[in-house]
Amino acid sequence: MSLIDEFKSFAFKGNVIDLAVGVIIGGAFGTIVNSFVEDVITPAALNPALKTANLENISQLTWNGIKYGNFLSAVISFFIIAVVLFAVVKAANKFKKEKVEAPAGPSSTDALLMEIRDELRKK
Repeated sequence: MSLIDEFKSFAFKGNVIDLAVGVIIGGAFGTIVNSFVEDVITPAALNPALKTANLENISQLTWNGIKYGNFLSAVISFFIIAVVLFAVVKAANKFKKEKVEAPAGPSSTDALLMEIRDELRKK
């Protein structure tokens, strides 16, 4: 098998394509979450705290040159992503149909013992 054929079989497997789609959607989802944190959560929840600290933006929070405001924003984004992903996975698991396996028949030993039992009952 040539190198090109091996690459084709690798690149066009469902797993690689699914992973690529997941990465692209994940990037878009990250943009949505960042916008949600910066445009909704920060103004609604953090603006009162920022106003008491005489700041307009969370990124202005600094201490000895350390911009911990950016870190706080990243932590908030992480927690929102974690909660949303938890909710999505939980909802997806509800829609999955559980596969109910039929009970397995008796093993060969059990079948043989049942035959012996039945023969003994006949006598």
